[in-house]
Amino acid sequence: MTKAAHLALLEHDNADKTLFGFWVYIMTDCILFASLFAVYAVLHGSTFSGPSGRELFSLPYVLTETLLLLTSSYTVGLGLLAARRKDAQTTVVWLLVTALLGAAFLFLETTEFRHLAAEGNSWRRSGFLSSFFALVGTHGLHITIGLLWLGVMLPRLLKKGITDISAKRLELFSLFWHFLDIIWIFIFTIVYLMGAIS
Repeated sequence: MTKAAHLALLEHDNADKTLFGFWVYIMTDCILFASLFAVYAVLHGSTFSGPSGRELFSLPYVLTETLLLLTSSYTVGLGLLAARRKDAQTTVVWLLVTALLGAAFLFLETTEFRHLAAEGNSWRRSGFLSSFFALVGTHGLHITIGLLWLGVMLPRLLKKGITDISAKRLELFSLFWHFLDIIWIFIFTIVYLMGAIS
């Protein structure tokens, strides 16, 4: 085996290990969110004579958050397709749009948290609100991490273009971002939608 072939084989093995490791991370995150959903399921009725989800949640507001996040999932997909074509400029544009949509989502989420706290409905008010803030806040923390990841990736893409390494990192980021969208769909359905109608 030539040295070049040996290096290519090692690089392929490392890429497989990285992808496997990232899937393990995603599975551990699934366990984290499953635990938070379980806690919410147990505590969602523990309002301690305080307001319930029906009194607190604004479905149009949350629907706006949902549309922003789902649209960002679409734009990150367009960025990934552009990266596969080795079109760095288009990739950067779609990733910037993704970052703006993610930042807008995060702004709306933190505004909701501030509004709830200002009305005396912070995480300390009841078991329901503690579990709500823990679940939705953990998702928001993951969105923040995703935005930081984009902030690190974008300058490298601008400087070096689409390399094999940056394409693989973008695929991992896309997987992470789509995962967060799936978690948000569960949050929207279980926490907000069911909370508003129950």
